Amino acid sequence: MEKTFIEAMDFRHACKVFDDTKKISEEDMKYILEVGRKSPSSFGQEPWKFLVITNEELKAKIRPFCWDQVQVTSCSHLVVILAAIESVKPESGVPAKRFARREMPQDKKDFYNNLYKNHLTVTNVLQNDEQVFAWTARQTYIPMANMMTAAAIRGIDSCPIEGFERENVEKVLNLDTSKYRLSVVVPFGYRINPQSTQMRLPFDEVVEYIK
Repeated sequence: MEKTFIEAMDFRHACKVFDDTKKISEEDMKYILEVGRKSPSSFGQEPWKFLVITNEELKAKIRPFCWDQVQVTSCSHLVVILAAIESVKPESGVPAKRFARREMPQDKKDFYNNLYKNHLTVTNVLQNDEQVFAWTARQTYIPMANMMTAAAIRGIDSCPIEGFERENVEKVLNLDTSKYRLSVVVPFGYRINPQSTQMRLPFDEVVEYIK
């Protein structure tokens, strides 16, 4: 039985150890990844890629470079979220193709292409690959959060991992870092231990209304 959104938020926690005897069904994993695919992005450029790893040997190779965290090998599916580099650059031609997916007059397409290029140039987002990565990596957290909540709705656990040696994981995955760089790692599976008590700041301490 699926949980409501708020029930999913209460259920979700950073699962530290997964039950390695339980595997996520193909249907549930497709649901989680589809939610990630449908997530919003700046200028609609979708600057990400999801690597779904179930190969136990590959997970074992990655684990030492993720602070030896047991989640990496005990999970059912390890999702490595990559941030795009090359495809968001105007000269790649990809941004123009993605704007062209929408039915609109050519002058409007030209307007969006110029707005995209000029805005990102003025704000130095496209100054170098490090700046590009800083921009696209931030966006990958949108599908990551959506996928974790989608998983929780189906009673599936997850754990966002930023503790890793980026260059070493990229080497294990044989990534062409001119095209994609590692942003975040998210294991999915089923908890083996009881959920820890959720701790959050009080609503009034977090939320301030400005009238």
